[in-house]
Amino acid sequence: MSDNKDKIEALALDVLNLSRNILVINLRFMDKAISMLKCKCIPGIRSVAVDGSTIFFDPVVVLKAYSKEKKQLTRQYLHMILHCVYQHFWISTLVNQEYWNLACDIAVEYTINDIDIDYLQTEASEKQKKEIEILRKKVKYMTADMLYRYFLTEKPSDKEITRLQKLFSSDRHDIWYLRENWKIIDSEVESGENKFEKNTKEKSDAILNEREGAARQIIDSEAESGENKFEKNINGKADVIRKEWEDVARQMKMDLESFSKERGKGTGGLIQNLLAVTREKYDYSAFLKKFAVLGERMKINQDEFDYIFYTYGLKLYKKMPLIEPLEYKDTKQVREFVIAIDTSGSTSGELVQKFLQKTYNILKNEESFFTRFNLHIIQCDAEIQEDARITNQGEFDNYISKMKIKGLGGTDFRPVFKYVDELIENKEFSNLKGLIYFTDGDGIYPVKQPSYNTAFVFVEDGYENPEVPVWAIKLVLQSDDIKEM
Repeated sequence: MSDNKDKIEALALDVLNLSRNILVINLRFMDKAISMLKCKCIPGIRSVAVDGSTIFFDPVVVLKAYSKEKKQLTRQYLHMILHCVYQHFWISTLVNQEYWNLACDIAVEYTINDIDIDYLQTEASEKQKKEIEILRKKVKYMTADMLYRYFLTEKPSDKEITRLQKLFSSDRHDIWYLRENWKIIDSEVESGENKFEKNTKEKSDAILNEREGAARQIIDSEAESGENKFEKNINGKADVIRKEWEDVARQMKMDLESFSKERGKGTGGLIQNLLAVTREKYDYSAFLKKFAVLGERMKINQDEFDYIFYTYGLKLYKKMPLIEPLEYKDTKQVREFVIAIDTSGSTSGELVQKFLQKTYNILKNEESFFTRFNLHIIQCDAEIQEDARITNQGEFDNYISKMKIKGLGGTDFRPVFKYVDELIENKEFSNLKGLIYFTDGDGIYPVKQPSYNTAFVFVEDGYENPEVPVWAIKLVLQSDDIKEM
């Protein structure tokens, strides 16, 4: 009995290795990604699963799939690799798991169909392509995050979700959703009874609570003995694996340049998803602080207050301390600042107001603004439409509440810089340190570098990387990022 089991496991592993080799031959630009994953046999889980470092498989399931349709197993192998490349399992446990799982599976299957290699075409491929064509009319980019947002908005019925899951799902995602996105795989096959689906989340929580402060645990049950082994996962292992897959994604994006020329087609879906996963994430609050300047502010400076001399003076002269506390303190604050708004037809009023509100919320913090300041909010399309000068928080509040977008013509960045230079010449600014230009990026840039720091904040709902002059700072946000600010 044991010999038969060993043979089955060895045969299943051989079949998986064959699928891997087929992928290596046909997808040379993915050789690093394909070699990243090891395989581990866990009888009884009735499926396959991946956690970023290992493919867990049930040998019986693998062999049945191979005997039914050889190409399906190769496709399934690539499906799991792409989950890793796209980093689908590094996600908050608070997401709608049903929607996220489906979004990830559709994004991966869309990529595989787009690659269009014979060894990846299965009986379900044509049905998937028809469904994807319907979705593409509703979702601009077929990436997991875009599909997920679509599902959150449209809220498909349970029946529709089940139908799509049957068509696109290929592996288990149970092990994706644990604290801080580390993984537990629970097979616990005792006396032939499969317990993989039973209380995985509850068990993992109990273990993590019991071993508070230790690394994440992997529950590894052996089918023969039923013995549970708790193996400590070294802190930081998840971050290391994530960094490795980030590097793989970036390398794939570069390799695809030559690959695309060779094949001529079939990499659009892959590039689209790689752009999504390699897109830089920005913290606008930290970004805005780059424009802070040192200035003097009326505030007791506790850091430079010497209590020894102060109390000694009170003791020696009764009510007369030797040293008074310093009344001034140097803090990083914004004194003079320009916010330029691109009011061309491609930038919506709602996004502009959200952006200004976020900027306002950051700047009005008592450590950001002086009591009096000099802020200019300039609206411009191809020419200056409005310049609102703000000198205190009350004026800022009033402007935000009554703001109207003016212009909606073409986009030319040069008039703003020319206008600001004129303001400086006319002594409207004494020490202007920063200008932020909120735009979609489709405009004409000035050739000459200004005398003040300049940043362009782009609204880009795709995954492009807009070009800016070498002297400018760049920040790319998506409209949903701004709406959530």
